Amino acid sequence: MKRILSLLALFTGSSIAQVPAPPPPGEKAEIVMHKMIGDKGKHNAFTDLIRWENLWYVCYRVADGHVGGNGEIQVLASYDGLTWSPVATLKEEGIDLRDPKFGVTKENRLIVFMGGSTYQGTQLMGRQPRVTTSTDGRNWLPPQKSLNSGDWMWRATWHEGEQKFYGTVYNTHPNTPGPKEEAEWSLKLYSSLDGKIWQLASPWTIDGRPNEATVRLLPGGEMMAMVRREAGDRKGWIGKAAAPYREWIWKPLSVPLGGPNFVVLPDGRIIGGSRGFGATPGPHMVLFEIKDGQYVPLIELPSAGDCSYPGMVFHEGHLYVSYYSSHEENQSRIYFAKVALK
Repeated sequence: MKRILSLLALFTGSSIAQVPAPPPPGEKAEIVMHKMIGDKGKHNAFTDLIRWENLWYVCYRVADGHVGGNGEIQVLASYDGLTWSPVATLKEEGIDLRDPKFGVTKENRLIVFMGGSTYQGTQLMGRQPRVTTSTDGRNWLPPQKSLNSGDWMWRATWHEGEQKFYGTVYNTHPNTPGPKEEAEWSLKLYSSLDGKIWQLASPWTIDGRPNEATVRLLPGGEMMAMVRREAGDRKGWIGKAAAPYREWIWKPLSVPLGGPNFVVLPDGRIIGGSRGFGATPGPHMVLFEIKDGQYVPLIELPSAGDCSYPGMVFHEGHLYVSYYSSHEENQSRIYFAKVALK
């Protein structure tokens, strides 16, 4: 409680953003609250969201542009989702840190998985995942390398029953040391007891340059994956596997995905978020349901252009979403939304 009060003391008052107009008839969700929470850099992007120790935490990358430069990871905290305060900045000299994702270790430490890239201008020269942990959300260990050079860990999910993380890792030059990208990329499932040392759990046979992927546990113990593909018809794939998660059955979706994430609700519904193309022209941050293996759009959050990469948490009957978008003043910014699902 003392730590919560001390964080609250840091927060400065700010008013809630005006709630957008109700969704058009037929949409199966409603925006209850919507707020811009981060515009520190010229380019603010690639978010994740977690609720830990009775506080909300959002992490995202701050940089001069979508690619290149030395990106830093900004961590924000909030007690109520309305007023936010920066509590930490994660950085590494000469390294572009990006795509941060939260987790919680079995010791109840907050953990952030992220990529670390090096560039010459905007030309990617090398990359390797990083990881860091914190006991209080404010003080973090220096980022340390994990996995192998060329790998990119997209997201990791904690398996409570097995007391381990499962994470998806892709590589754009799987058969050579690179740096030239190959015709096909590799995507694999790894597991880890501590989030730092990883073991291969299952190679995935997916064509079309598979890359960003999220896995979650379903109520019956199956694991589900949602995968972005960069080539071919570019449509996203979903897959399922029973423990020990080595034999996967894959099915294409009807749409491409970008920065895909999803959560499994207490009633078993599967709600996803991604960059998508819906009722209005151009890319948007779209929430959808996977129903009987099919993509069913629910609502577009206020967004356009360079956008998406949501963090998602279902809490006390509502879906909370962090994401970025560049629909206001030509600057990509970080947004936080509370959504009622119908």
